[in-house]
Amino acid sequence: MEPKFEQFIKERQYLTNVTPATVEWYRQSLVWLGIESPNEADLKSFVMRMREKGLKATGCNCRIRAVNAYLKWSGSALKVPKLKEPQLILPTFNAEQIKKLIEFKPKGYYQRRLHLLVLTLLDTGCRISEALDLRVEDCDLDNMLMTLAGKGQKERKVPFSFELRKALFRYTRELQPHLLVLSTKQGCRLDRHIMARDVKRLCKRLGFTPPARTLHAFRHTFSLNYLRRGGSVFHLQKVLGHSSLEMTRRYANLMTEDLQAVHQRLSLLG
Repeated sequence: MEPKFEQFIKERQYLTNVTPATVEWYRQSLVWLGIESPNEADLKSFVMRMREKGLKATGCNCRIRAVNAYLKWSGSALKVPKLKEPQLILPTFNAEQIKKLIEFKPKGYYQRRLHLLVLTLLDTGCRISEALDLRVEDCDLDNMLMTLAGKGQKERKVPFSFELRKALFRYTRELQPHLLVLSTKQGCRLDRHIMARDVKRLCKRLGFTPPARTLHAFRHTFSLNYLRRGGSVFHLQKVLGHSSLEMTRRYANLMTEDLQAVHQRLSLLG
């Protein structure tokens, strides 16, 4: 990698304390750029190469954010404009599917662990990585608050329900405070891909096809229902751990079924 790229990454790593995942994101993105001091033509070529390799607009924009951070650090006046992303309907679980997941009666260790994961994702809207990193001592059962370690090593407290408290108490009452809530039998961290597979199998067992991006669909489902039930978009931002309100506003865009329900009440022909 170019010396100037390495200097940028080192400063981000040691002066701003970015995570190893962020360091790797910078590395991969700067490999796409390839030139320490790019001109406008180089930046256009950078984007075109990504598109030619089949990267979607969202993937390109992810790399573009990292490159723009480097350009700003290097003192360049140039900036790569983001690509327009398609406005896709967020994958979610519907009310019937949520009911089936909640009412599932687990048998044995693996099913109980899986069911607790599902309840945690539905009740808190946390990321799968946050759920799998959760320790017993992070769950304040008295005040019903959960301490989550989010992106960029930022901690936040998230409230949870009486029902989740009961499930957490039953599951963790014999576990030591320092142990992971959800782990292998040996106490090791679970693999998110294996848990995604298990959740999909559970959905099929309950008689429905899991939505796309199944684990993240829980987060979308939580967010949309939070707003539908009168929650504030500002409070939702805090619960989700979004750094900007812009990301949270996506959930404020009503789904088709919401628009249809409103239209039926307000239509001049009704």
